[in-house]
Amino acid sequence: MELNAATPLHVIDGPILLRLGAAAILGLLLGLDRQLRGHSAGLRTHGILCFTCALMTISAIALHKQMGSETNVDPLRVFEASAAFTGIIAAGLIVFNRGKVKNLTTAAHVWLAAMIGIACGAGQWPLVVSAAIVAVVMLTLLRVVEDRWLDPADRD
Repeated sequence: MELNAATPLHVIDGPILLRLGAAAILGLLLGLDRQLRGHSAGLRTHGILCFTCALMTISAIALHKQMGSETNVDPLRVFEASAAFTGIIAAGLIVFNRGKVKNLTTAAHVWLAAMIGIACGAGQWPLVVSAAIVAVVMLTLLRVVEDRWLDPADRD
């Protein structure tokens, strides 16, 4: 079996660490909201998922560049794998009990963490910053709106 050439260890550099570190930190911050509210997917789940999606994206991009146009390597397949994996986790979180759906917001949180991880891995910093800002606004501002004007029975 013929393998691609190994990437030398000295190639570990700032951009790779920045992408992985940003994904880990943002994933942990997204998980903090769920952790503080006592939901099943918290800090570790969000942090690991966001980090892993960034890792998969970096690896797919690097492999695509390393293999060149000679092969059938498609880095966009990382989205397919991430979607399938995230869907499995999210589906396991959603519970239907006594006519009500629970943990749907937590499942959406997991999806958000995965997508931010992919954007971090691709180094799409404007997208990462925009997504993080919108996520924080939704998580904080909408929580205030829910607490003031919505019936607690109607919330996830």
